[in-house]
Amino acid sequence: MTALVLGHKNPDTDSIVSALAAANLYKGRGLDVTPVAQGEPAPETAFVLKTFGLKAPEVVTSVAGKEVYLVDYSDLAQAPADFKDAKLLGIIDHHKLGDVTSDTPVECWIQPVGCSNTVIKKLHDYFNVSIDKALAGAMLCAILSDTVLFKSPTCTEDDKKAASELAALAGVEDMQKLGMDMFKAKSNLEGATPRELIFRDFKDFDMSGHKVGIGQLELTSLDLVTPELKSALQSELQKVKTEGRHTAILVLTDVMAEGSELLCVSENASLINEALKPDTKMWMPGVMSRKKQVVPPLEAVFKA
Repeated sequence: MTALVLGHKNPDTDSIVSALAAANLYKGRGLDVTPVAQGEPAPETAFVLKTFGLKAPEVVTSVAGKEVYLVDYSDLAQAPADFKDAKLLGIIDHHKLGDVTSDTPVECWIQPVGCSNTVIKKLHDYFNVSIDKALAGAMLCAILSDTVLFKSPTCTEDDKKAASELAALAGVEDMQKLGMDMFKAKSNLEGATPRELIFRDFKDFDMSGHKVGIGQLELTSLDLVTPELKSALQSELQKVKTEGRHTAILVLTDVMAEGSELLCVSENASLINEALKPDTKMWMPGVMSRKKQVVPPLEAVFKA
C-alpha cells in the first residue's frame, strides 16, 4: 500500500513543501509514499511552487483505510475528520506534541526549530538522501516563510544553517530578496473573500476542552488592510466563531514593522486580552509567531 505524506488543514508553505520533501526522504529510504495535501496552495505557496517548477500535491480530505505519515502537525483538529480510521506510521514536526495516537509504534521526529523543513533537511543528511535543486529552493522558502526571514522568535541557528545549505543547493544567492518576493506574493489580497483570508493560514486548537481557532495573515504592511476590509474580516470572524468555536482569532502580522494586530471574537474576550496583552489599538509589538507567542499564553489562561 502506498502511504500518504500529509500536512495540516489550510496548508501553508511549510505544510505543502514538507509533504514534498518528506516524500523525497522516505522514497530515498526505499519506502512507498506519495505527497498529498488537505487543500490547494495559498498565494505564497503557489509562488514558491511556480518559481522552482514543482507540482502541487494532490488534494486529499479522506484517509480512512490508508497508511499516513504526518508532517508539520500532530493535532487531531488539524487532521482529516476520518483520521481515526487511518494507520499512523510517522510524524515530522516542529510544534508541540499534539493529541494524535496510534495502535503501533511510530517513527517520530519532532524538534524545537522554526520550520518542519529544517527537521526534514537534517533527516536527509542523517539518512544520506539527496535533495535536487528545485526541492532545495522550495524547502528554503518554507524556512524563510516560517521564520519570517529569520525574524521570528522561533528561529534557531539550525534553521539558519539549513537555509544556508539549501540556498547553496538551489543556487540562490540572495535569500532576503527571495523572501521578500515570497512575502509580496503572500500579501496579495486581491480577489480573496474575507473568509478566504481568515482561512489562508488557520488552525483549530483544543484548549482545555475549548475549541479556539487562530488564523494568521502575514503582510509586508498592514496598510494593505483597509478599514473596510478590517470591518469585513471582523464580521466574518464572528461567523467563524459561531461554527462551534469558543474563540476565533485573526493575527494580522506586519513583517516589516515586526508586530501584529489582533482581531478577536470570543465568549470571553477579557481572557484573550489577558493572555495576549494587546495595547488599546489591539497592536502586539514583537509578536510574529502563532506557535510561540500566541498559542502558549492562550493555553495557559484556558488551563487556569
